[in-house]
Amino acid sequence: MSADIHAVPVRHPGRWAATAAVLVLLAMLVHTLVTNPRFQWDVVNRYFTTSAILTGLQRTLELTALAMAIGIVLGIILAVMRLSPNPLLSTTSWAYIWFFRGTPLLVQLIFWYNLAALFPKLGLGIPFGPQFVSGSANVFITTWTAALLGLGLNEGAYMAEIVRSGILSVDEGQQEAAYALGMRRMQVMRRIVLPQAMKVIIPPTGNQTIGMLKSSSLVSVIAVPELLYTAQIIYARTYQTIPLLIVASLWYLMVTSVLTMGQFYIERYFARGSSRALPPTPLEKLRRQATRFRALAAARQRERG
Repeated sequence: MSADIHAVPVRHPGRWAATAAVLVLLAMLVHTLVTNPRFQWDVVNRYFTTSAILTGLQRTLELTALAMAIGIVLGIILAVMRLSPNPLLSTTSWAYIWFFRGTPLLVQLIFWYNLAALFPKLGLGIPFGPQFVSGSANVFITTWTAALLGLGLNEGAYMAEIVRSGILSVDEGQQEAAYALGMRRMQVMRRIVLPQAMKVIIPPTGNQTIGMLKSSSLVSVIAVPELLYTAQIIYARTYQTIPLLIVASLWYLMVTSVLTMGQFYIERYFARGSSRALPPTPLEKLRRQATRFRALAAARQRERG
């Protein structure tokens, strides 16, 4: 009579050593955060939900949302122009992307802020004809407008390449079939290409949104009272630099975490129909890890018994 066969789990000494090293480093980090009085956690707690900080956070969120909206709309237009058979449209789109990706965002923000030095007056009217509305550039280009223009126009260049890559990922045969049915180019783009390209466009767009949230801190150099600038104003008065920077960092981390979760579920939504199984949610991952841990513990118990 044959003896029962028990599965013996594979040993992973390197994995356990790496886990131990990470745990030691985490313990050292927690010990430093708790025992170092210079972090001034009481000051962090005092300023974390003050009206000034929350107002700065609100402006940061508004700036991020508006700049990304400008960037996404502009990116779609530029991507379609870049893929156009019209050489003038494709060249114009390429030149725009080349310029705005080739110059630093901080330089662009400062340029828009100082636009009045180049064009003291701005007007709206017929090209090379009469103007219907005109006025000082300082009136039209406020610090908030300069921030939106700098962030939105810069983002449009990056979104154009993201959208273009998504469009190119769609099989050309589907476009040819749509043209054969009599659909126009814009109809094919709107109804056939873009819906399928979304699963390629969404992940980098989510990364760009998170990047925009952090890039919005650059507008502090032109005195836009967003989150970082508000923290700077406070610690310039109280000389509590580190605690106020921690306050700003914690808010950035919290908003970034929310955006990351939103990106995950949007990606999961657009992944329907393109893969056999949807990516697991964080709760499902925890359940799988717990089940795996219980199975490993049971196997070790049987081995000892």
